[in-house]
Amino acid sequence: MTGTSRPPFAAAAFPLLALGLAAAALPAHSATRMDFSNEYNASSIHAQGDAWFIERVEALTDGDVDITLHTGGALGFRSGDHFYAVADNAVQIADSLSGTLGGIDPIFLLSSLPFVADDVESAHRLYEIARPEYEEVFEDNDQILLYASPWPASGIWSEGPVTSMAALEDLKIRSYDRNGTATLVNAGASPVKLSWADVVPQLATGGIEAVLTSAEAGANGSFWEHLSDFNAIQYAVPLNMVHMNRDAFEELSEADQQAILQAAEETDAHNWEVVKERVAQNYAELEEHDVSIHDPVPAEFHDSLAQAAQPVVDDWRETTGERATRILEAFHQESGQESGQ
Repeated sequence: MTGTSRPPFAAAAFPLLALGLAAAALPAHSATRMDFSNEYNASSIHAQGDAWFIERVEALTDGDVDITLHTGGALGFRSGDHFYAVADNAVQIADSLSGTLGGIDPIFLLSSLPFVADDVESAHRLYEIARPEYEEVFEDNDQILLYASPWPASGIWSEGPVTSMAALEDLKIRSYDRNGTATLVNAGASPVKLSWADVVPQLATGGIEAVLTSAEAGANGSFWEHLSDFNAIQYAVPLNMVHMNRDAFEELSEADQQAILQAAEETDAHNWEVVKERVAQNYAELEEHDVSIHDPVPAEFHDSLAQAAQPVVDDWRETTGERATRILEAFHQESGQESGQ
């Protein structure tokens, strides 16, 4: 016998091997990756709500959409930066304190109007009435409003009680938007508008003596290291807005788009339920750290603050125009209040 012969199966094996190698060389299906920016820390009510949204998206898309949450301003963006960062697709999704967007459109100052919606139920009604107006502004700037993330009601963190107008006099206090700044000026304080990231450094260096914010935010920032009291003035229930770049949304498959919208709707409902329970949790944590809680504050003090706030509400109505009148009249009608606020 001359030469050599291959086993009869070898000729068939090579094509199969070649097909196997070709299949291995094909790229596996990869998820669409997105970044999500949040200025607050990972334990905040907002970051936890955002993480809940991401989990729902992952489940509803079977992992097709992979969203990474960056808390504590890790991407270098603060709430005031987010609107244009998302519009430019520098980041695909962001969680932004609504009042910091007031320079873009005054509608974003609605939720922080002082003493208009001062509990979660009324704040939710106001949001539902106004949501189409929010959506229109985002839509006009190549973005989608996904959901809201409400804060517990804002109060005053301070060193010692602030339960009278006299205690507010010349107090160097942080405000989070121009509504708060104007109200506090009218009340005799010396407010400083600061982004969240600047609050603790300013407390540590004495740049401010008090902070207008919620018990929630103060707990997240361990304010008890600098301040001893929380005064529950029920100033407002401000909102954060979670918004997404429209191009990033439209690049997704139709099924994944619907999953994003479904997850957003579910997260919206989830966040409004969670915030109802949060004050009790916050107060328990404050008590563990020996923070004195003044809740309620004296009615005379509350009424004087509301009087100081009324010009701010009136100015917002004038600045915002017909939209403001329509929203507030609908809100007061639903709330059984007079519409002449």
